[in-house]
Amino acid sequence: MLFELLREFNGFTIFMLAFVVVGLPVILGVGSEIFKRWLKHKEFMAGALNAQAAEKAAQYAAQNERLEQRVRVLERIATDKGADLSDEIERLRDQRSVN
Repeated sequence: MLFELLREFNGFTIFMLAFVVVGLPVILGVGSEIFKRWLKHKEFMAGALNAQAAEKAAQYAAQNERLEQRVRVLERIATDKGADLSDEIERLRDQRSVN
């Protein structure tokens, strides 16, 4: 019965039937595994980039805080008229060289 059915098909039809029944599921199975691995890699890379961005943000925040402290000191020096300005500047320079 099967052989009689196969006699009516030409070689290309048999090839296409075999491809659809065997080849296509294999190709789709392998392709889906490759896609899953690629997706997992992309998720890992996104996590690494997020960690790196968070670290940079913390560094920028710390730098910003240091600059704000320096500006406050300069504002205090510029507006403080009763203090001996040169002594204050020297004291701040000494503090800065220690840090």
